[in-house]
Amino acid sequence: MSASALPAPAVVGKAVLIVVDIQGGEVPDDVSRSEIAQMGGRRERAARVERLIDTCREHGVPVVFIQEVHKPSLVDIGRELDGAEGPHCVEGWPETELAPWVKPRPEEFLIRKRRYSAFFGTELELVLKAYRAETVLLIGGLTDVCIHYTAVDAHQHDYHVRVLTDCVGGSSREAHEYALRAIEYLQRDALVTSDQVFSWLEQQPRS
Repeated sequence: MSASALPAPAVVGKAVLIVVDIQGGEVPDDVSRSEIAQMGGRRERAARVERLIDTCREHGVPVVFIQEVHKPSLVDIGRELDGAEGPHCVEGWPETELAPWVKPRPEEFLIRKRRYSAFFGTELELVLKAYRAETVLLIGGLTDVCIHYTAVDAHQHDYHVRVLTDCVGGSSREAHEYALRAIEYLQRDALVTSDQVFSWLEQQPRS
């Protein structure tokens, strides 16, 4: 089935694409110092993500980029090391930089965060209000951590949440699936595919 033949997602009002923590710079995964497990499939998602960002721009959908960053002393990492994750997203590490296919433009917002949720202690809510957003489209990682907690906070801020299931990746396939179910429990229309979003974008005027 072509993208144009798929049912479009239920986007309410103005949408904003939020690109969450697609980081790693140009450092290969097998030599990265970031001690975070990932389920794989990153390369397959990369081309899809790059196309999605470009298509949103073409149709006037704002794109907001999120980057997790911590000081080398880890004074700002809080309780993140109490779980399965080791040190990660350290300021100055090449692997903390955005992935090479994620390139914010000067007029776009790049928001740094110190916790899992992109809302916690950041200006994201101010930015979304400036864009008059009602629906947030979430892509990136990890599905079971930063995507999940950002989706929960978006829900509690009364946004319509749409997670692109083929543009997010979890710490494992099992954790990814469980997180998607938890998000869908909060909002029944929360799970969509990139093809559905592309179908919706085709219906929007070009900017």
